Amino acid sequence: MNPVAMNDQERGEKLAERVVIVGAGHAGGTAAALLRQYGFEGSIVLAGEEPVAPYQRPPLSKAWLKGEADSESLLLRPVSFYPEHNIDLRLGVVATAIDRTAKTVTFKDGEALPYDRLILATGAGPRHLPVRGAELRRVLYLRTAADADALKAVLKRGRRLAVVGGGYVGLEVAASARALGCEVVVIEREARVLARVASKPLSAFFERYHAEKGVEIVLGAAVTGFRGENIVTGVALHGEVQACDVALVGIGAAPNIALARDAGLSCADGVVVDLEARTSDPDIFAIGDVTHRPLPLYDRAMRLESVPNALEQAKQAAAAISGHAPPAPEVPWFWSDQYDLKLQIAGAPFDADSLVIRGDPATNSFAVFHLAGNRLMAVEAVNAAAEFMGGRQLIGKRAEVDPAKLADTAIPMKQIAAG
Repeated sequence: MNPVAMNDQERGEKLAERVVIVGAGHAGGTAAALLRQYGFEGSIVLAGEEPVAPYQRPPLSKAWLKGEADSESLLLRPVSFYPEHNIDLRLGVVATAIDRTAKTVTFKDGEALPYDRLILATGAGPRHLPVRGAELRRVLYLRTAADADALKAVLKRGRRLAVVGGGYVGLEVAASARALGCEVVVIEREARVLARVASKPLSAFFERYHAEKGVEIVLGAAVTGFRGENIVTGVALHGEVQACDVALVGIGAAPNIALARDAGLSCADGVVVDLEARTSDPDIFAIGDVTHRPLPLYDRAMRLESVPNALEQAKQAAAAISGHAPPAPEVPWFWSDQYDLKLQIAGAPFDADSLVIRGDPATNSFAVFHLAGNRLMAVEAVNAAAEFMGGRQLIGKRAEVDPAKLADTAIPMKQIAAG
C-alpha cells in the first residue's frame, strides 16, 4: 500500500501493526532492517536465542578461527542500528509456542507477545552423531559464535583435529586448522568428499588440494564412536581408530521446525512457504535455512542453506508485509573459501545429463558446467569469477548454450553469456 494514498484511519492501523521476528540471525536481522527500509512504520520485535546481535556465520569457519576477524566485524550492523531504527532487539530469549488463534508468541519466561505478522527465522541446527563417546570434551560442532569460540580455543599448533564429515564446513575448518599449524584428518562416510553437494570432478579436485596441504582424507569410513576418558583421544571406525586431540562433527544441519510444526504449519524438510515467504498461515512468514521454498527456475521446491537465500527470502517477506515491490527471483548461489581457493556455485544440477569442464583443474582455476541437453542448469567455479557470473546469467535466462563453446577457453565467457 502506498503511504501517500492512505487515509488517517488506514495510516493509524498501519502504525499500530506489530511484526515479531523469531530468530535474530542473518535472515531475521536482514528482514527487520528491510522492513524499515521499505517504509514499514509499525513496531518490530526481533527476538533471538543467542546473546549477541545478528552476525555473519560464514566467517566462523574461516577468518574467525584464524584470528583474522573480530566480533565487531562479524556484526551485520552496529548494535546502535536497532534502537536508532526503533527495532526492539531482544537477545537470549527462547520462543516456545505460537498461538495462531490469539496471534501470540510465548517465550520461555512466560511472556505471550502479540503479533499482527510473524516471521520465523529459526534457522537450522547441527545434525548430531548418536554414537558412544559423543559427550566427551572436545567433540565439537560448529553452528554459532559460541561454537566457533570453543573450537578456536582448542585448535593449537601441533594438535590433531579429526573432522567427521567432508562437506563444505568440514573442509573449511580443515583448511583453517592447517593454517593454524594443526594436523588434520577428514573422515567421510561416502566414497568422496562433497558427495551430496558437488560433482565428481570438483570432489576430486578438493581431495587432491587438501592432500597437498597435508590433510589426511579417509573415505568410505563410518564412525562407530569416540574414544577417550574425559577428553576425546580418537575416532573409532570399523577396524581402526584415528587418533585426535579435537573432533569436529560436520554431518549437515536439520531445520529448526519444532515451533512451526507444533503450531500446525505445513512442514516438509523445512517450513513450507510460497514466493512471498508466506507459510500455510497467511499472517506467518518463514525465511532462511528453516524453509522449504519454491524454485521457479527448476519447477521444484527444496530447502537451501545459504546467505543469498536468507537475503532473498528476507526481501520477499519484508516486501509482502510492507507493500513494497517484490524482489526479482534470484538464481540460487553459494560459496566456500578454502586456503587460496574461492569456490562459487550457481544453480542446481536438476536433470543434468552431461558435464563440461572449462579450464584445467591442475591450474587451480576452472569451472564445471552441468547441462540438461543444451540448457545450463548449474556451474561450479573455482577461482573463476567470469565463469561463475556468466554461468549464473545463462541459468537465469534459462538459456541453451553450445557445450563446445563452453569448453573452449579461447572464447571469453562474457561473449558466451551474451548469447
